[in-house]
Amino acid sequence: MLRSILALPATVWLLGLVSLMNDSASELLYPLVPLYLASVLMAGPKALGIIEGIAEATSSLLKLFSGVLADKTASTKPWVVGGYSLAAIARPLMAFAAAWPAMLALRFADRVGKGLRTSPRDALLASSVDPAQRGLAFGLHRAMDNAGAVIGPLLATTLLALNLPLRDIFLWTAVPGAIAIALALGIREPSHAKPSLRIPFSWTLQGFPPAFKRYLLVLALFTLGNSSNMFLLLRARELGLPDVQVPLLWALVSTVAMLFSTPLSALSDRLGRQRLILSGWAIYGVFYLILGLNGGQTWLLWPLFAGYGLFLAATEGAEKALVADLAPAALLGTAYGWFNLTTGLLLLPASLLFGWLWQSAGPALAFGVAAGCALLAALLLRYWVMRDVIPTTAAITTPVAERKP
Repeated sequence: MLRSILALPATVWLLGLVSLMNDSASELLYPLVPLYLASVLMAGPKALGIIEGIAEATSSLLKLFSGVLADKTASTKPWVVGGYSLAAIARPLMAFAAAWPAMLALRFADRVGKGLRTSPRDALLASSVDPAQRGLAFGLHRAMDNAGAVIGPLLATTLLALNLPLRDIFLWTAVPGAIAIALALGIREPSHAKPSLRIPFSWTLQGFPPAFKRYLLVLALFTLGNSSNMFLLLRARELGLPDVQVPLLWALVSTVAMLFSTPLSALSDRLGRQRLILSGWAIYGVFYLILGLNGGQTWLLWPLFAGYGLFLAATEGAEKALVADLAPAALLGTAYGWFNLTTGLLLLPASLLFGWLWQSAGPALAFGVAAGCALLAALLLRYWVMRDVIPTTAAITTPVAERKP
């Protein structure tokens, strides 16, 4: 596998390095936002749900917009550079937020940047490698992304241990953000990534196979139970985990995801995407059930969150690789736009629902509903989505109706 990883195109490696630096900045503040809202801005779970829901929903809409335009213009670099630049500017400004609406505005700007870059970046990544290496490429990208997610919380923990104020810690995100912009400027688009066929955009997903449309519906169901990860950190704090250990707990998640993303995603190239996704969603369901029922056993949080890292490693790369397997090459940017729209737009109702259930009926019901959505989505993926798709031992899974004799 090492030889295959080293042989990946330079575009894949450069995109991975950009994500590593960007996530170092993003994850430096990510586990601190719930603490900042609760201890400084005096905001509760409902405010957290509003902030994260609106920010992520806006990001998702822009991911469709940027994906469609990437297909129409056959250009991805401007969207990638612009998106990373906007996020790098918004994050340090959170240090000056005096109320939760100001935090909402800055998180909104941060997620707008993500919305502009994500779908063009995913399309560029998928088109830069052979179809039989898509799992490996996305796995490596997720591994480097999660490496940044390890560095960020570790830096946050160090700065907290030095008694640095939360506002000052937010300012440190400017350094890796600037490096990410510089690296993004060095990206070169491969010539074969520009399709010759132009297909008009359609809100009815005209031009996409039925299996892809069913896949989006099941992803929507799963996402309805997949609210902001900040609720997980808030739950850990509620169960008695000290504030200084909260970033370490999130660093554990990212470390496990970093170590296993590449081998598990590469495994989907041989065993099929479906098996990896099903396994990951099952782990997710069990994780949420146990976390919701945990009565205060803080030691249990560490193996539980390690399991959550395995869920991320098994699904993040495989889910994105499956998009490229099912979508036409000429609509690759649009396909990732729909994928990101589906997985992000429903984060608004998911976060609002989760926050409302938690505050109104307690964490057990909120986490139980999320687990139920995940397990039901796994069943539908197995018996409905892939019903007319012929599984193979390679990465390519082709709808029966589209296979050539």
